[in-house]
Amino acid sequence: MTHSPDRLCEHCGESLPLMVRQHARYCDTRCRSRAFRAKNAALPVELTTRDRWVRRAADKVPLTTAGTAASSTDPRTWSTHEDAAASTVGVGLGFVLSDVDDVVCIDLDHCLNRTTGRLAAWANAIVRDAGATYVEVSPSGDGLHIWGRADVRQGRRIRRPDGTAVEVYGTGRYITVTGRRHGSSPSILADLSAVITNMTA
Repeated sequence: MTHSPDRLCEHCGESLPLMVRQHARYCDTRCRSRAFRAKNAALPVELTTRDRWVRRAADKVPLTTAGTAASSTDPRTWSTHEDAAASTVGVGLGFVLSDVDDVVCIDLDHCLNRTTGRLAAWANAIVRDAGATYVEVSPSGDGLHIWGRADVRQGRRIRRPDGTAVEVYGTGRYITVTGRRHGSSPSILADLSAVITNMTA
């Protein structure tokens, strides 16, 4: 069987066979199923049990599982985690933050060294203060998403002196989800109220 050296399976890392369709992400159905189970196990149930999932395009535009435009304020365009994860539309998943609960996300830009895996000191301090909560690597590979709970009704963007930014969102926004757990963070959502208060004070 002929393989393509520049197209790799997202689960096992092996070269994809040339016979698979152009936008395929996995070698075969077994790799796809294993990848789905691995990502599903990594994500907190507080996220996977809420029907607020979308797909995302390469440019981060939210999409429905049917490939049409999705909206972070229109529940009719959202799906279950199972349906979104099984879809091949776009390049990945996204979760919609809503005011019906207190799920929030802290977005840390350009804080993770892709080569060494080391965190910038300022980001390490935020992750440390966040405690035992789910943290994953963002699609760029050099940022982090810290998931948790807090009362955040207004999104906030905090510009740091070095040009990097910290963003905090709790409603009316969708956040990309990669399933790439950072370090040994647990699959739970902790209370991030104190961390967010300290950052935005």
